[in-house]
Amino acid sequence: MRSIIVEDEFPAREELKYFIKNFSDIEIVSEFDNGIDVLKFIQENNIDVIFLDINIPLLDGMLLAKTIKNFKVSPKIVFITAYKEHAVDAFELEVFDYILKPYSEERIVSMLNKLKLFDENNKIKDEKNLDDKLLHNENLVSSVSLWKNEKLMVINTKDIYYCEARERETYVFTKDDEYIVKCSLTEFEKNLPDNIFFKTHRSYIVNINKINEIIPWFNNTYNLKLKHKKCDIPVSRSKIKNFRKLMHI
Repeated sequence: MRSIIVEDEFPAREELKYFIKNFSDIEIVSEFDNGIDVLKFIQENNIDVIFLDINIPLLDGMLLAKTIKNFKVSPKIVFITAYKEHAVDAFELEVFDYILKPYSEERIVSMLNKLKLFDENNKIKDEKNLDDKLLHNENLVSSVSLWKNEKLMVINTKDIYYCEARERETYVFTKDDEYIVKCSLTEFEKNLPDNIFFKTHRSYIVNINKINEIIPWFNNTYNLKLKHKKCDIPVSRSKIKNFRKLMHI
């Protein structure tokens, strides 16, 4: 699991780091002493858990936690505080745990073990979801019928390089040919196995096995170069996070 520590008192931060490093496998990605920097960081980085002090500068921990909870995917929050009176608010926010200072080794270790168990259970669920997805993909049609020169051609989906939306039609490109489908890109996408095809943009779907180069572009986006093709396929900002995860970037 990837974590950050948000604590403006150096001794307390060092003590917490000691417990995390010696009693868990949790990776400490970064440390912060104010809420504003944390908010910026987690908007651009994937974090599993935040060890969060409530009394921090610029943006207090309680308000920061409320903001994080509104994220589509939010990390687990463990409050670390010297004040008991915030416990009710923490309960309402459904934070993962609430640790009081001064730290109790037994209490900290118990919390870390609970995080480990939670992570293991999630991995089991992810593996099951992956198995279900692979089974689903195996059952998908592995070929599509496309019109060309008034003939209906049967094309293996793995031979498709990319698809492009043009008005109300979808253009499908293989290595050497181009086909037109009288339906929207969204409709045609249903015919493609989602383990090898990714919608990079509202107008493009690409076969990830045909990608030859990933070129950084404006505003943290990418342009894709495909094998045997001269076109550039854009990856829009809304698709960047999932694309990076898919391509292990």
